[in-house]
Amino acid sequence: MALRRRKNKAPPLDGECPLMACMKLLGGAWTPNIVWYLSAGPRRFSELRHDIPGVSSKVLSARLKELVEKGVVSREVRPTSPPSVEYALTEIGAQLVPVIDAIVAVGKRLKEEKARASSRSRQAPDRLVLAED
Repeated sequence: MALRRRKNKAPPLDGECPLMACMKLLGGAWTPNIVWYLSAGPRRFSELRHDIPGVSSKVLSARLKELVEKGVVSREVRPTSPPSVEYALTEIGAQLVPVIDAIVAVGKRLKEEKARASSRSRQAPDRLVLAED
């Protein structure tokens, strides 16, 4: 017997799905890390490079450019000698911080659950005890 199709459907979204747009943004390499470190305040490129071990200058530069273009991060050239550039979260970028916090909290719970499951599997009894009648 074939399954019946449900008649109640979610209303269609106009244009790109907002969830997919946000996930696409956060799914970019190193993007959550950049947003996380900028949540503490403005940072220069070299500070971000130091904060995020493993990210190359090329990738960091590309991510920052993308985040600036999307309005998540602002870029300000400081009038110093030599000139320096600071990056900071915009209002929209700051709205991503609680989202990342929530993802981190779930990640911690998953990690704890995995550790508990691993611990339970190692605590198998050394010998089988049969119940006596």
